[in-house]
Amino acid sequence: MAEREWFDTDYYKVLGVDAGASEKDISRAYRKLAKEHHPDTNPGSEERFKQISVAYDVLGDPDKRKEYDDVRRLGPAAAGFAGPGAGNFNFQTGDFTNLGDLFGGLFGGGTRRARAQRGGDLETALHLGFRDAVKGVTTTVTLPTNDACRHCAGRGAEPGTPIATCERCGGRGVLNDDQGPFAMSSVCPVCQGRGGRIVTPCSNCHGTGREPSQRRVNVRLPAGVIDGQRIRLKGKGNAGVNGGPAGDLFVDVHVTKDPHFDRRGRHVTTTVNVPFTAAMLGTTVEVTTLDDPVTLKIPAGTQPGTTMRVRGRGVPSSGKHAAGDLLVTVNVALPKKLNKEQRNLVEKLAHALHEEVEEAS
Repeated sequence: MAEREWFDTDYYKVLGVDAGASEKDISRAYRKLAKEHHPDTNPGSEERFKQISVAYDVLGDPDKRKEYDDVRRLGPAAAGFAGPGAGNFNFQTGDFTNLGDLFGGLFGGGTRRARAQRGGDLETALHLGFRDAVKGVTTTVTLPTNDACRHCAGRGAEPGTPIATCERCGGRGVLNDDQGPFAMSSVCPVCQGRGGRIVTPCSNCHGTGREPSQRRVNVRLPAGVIDGQRIRLKGKGNAGVNGGPAGDLFVDVHVTKDPHFDRRGRHVTTTVNVPFTAAMLGTTVEVTTLDDPVTLKIPAGTQPGTTMRVRGRGVPSSGKHAAGDLLVTVNVALPKKLNKEQRNLVEKLAHALHEEVEEAS
């Protein structure tokens, strides 16, 4: 869960700023680090770039930063408790509110009220083919979720049966302990803060008020995503509570290896086999690309390992990034075995080129 990660990871340290840094300082630090560690200009820094991006996703959002600071200060529970039994029970709607509301009257025992709460973040993995990662793609992901139980409308109780008021707390969900100048409150141990007790649990959800469901989310991935990159889709996470904003969806991208192509930053790389005679005399070859094939001229005398460039056939341009190129490495193919006639011809060529040829033992 994101709250656990927030508690374990110091995002201020990741960005190299103080906890009291301004939004401008955080943005400046992110831009500097992202430029230094971007995989397009610094291959091998993918993991570091991902850490920087995740840190900025949190600290660059004022609301999320405040929630992160609370989690770091108070522990993972500060972000809220999801699921039934984690907050106050509303007898009219059958919904639970956030447990944090129980502590609104910690000093003075004020009236509890449901506060807006940001929805939880979700994570999912998406496996892409090499071409889709280079070109960009719009696809869908299926996310597990919990909707209100259709049988009991989210109440948790079998339709037509009552929800009894908790005898211990009188329906308040908390117990007050008078400590002199302070009125301390604690969660009722009998109803776990619900304020009520389900007499007959729903036969469908067994009292949880929720049932498993799925929803499909459209995901648009930009051209040039890399294996291991994490994409944040703002507002695509779980719905907020009591009018709060929705959480975010984090998509971890996994790119399948391609047998013919590879990546070098925004450039796509491949190899082409050329007979050694063609490399000496010059030729033209057809090269497969991620689009239509292209014809590549191999000049006479091309050396093994020579890299040739086909402009604009790499990662497409996007934003500030220019289009990448296709880098074609020439592999000069040598015959593994020569017959007598072929060997005589090669020896004649070697003598003509004033090269020494030793007899094979």
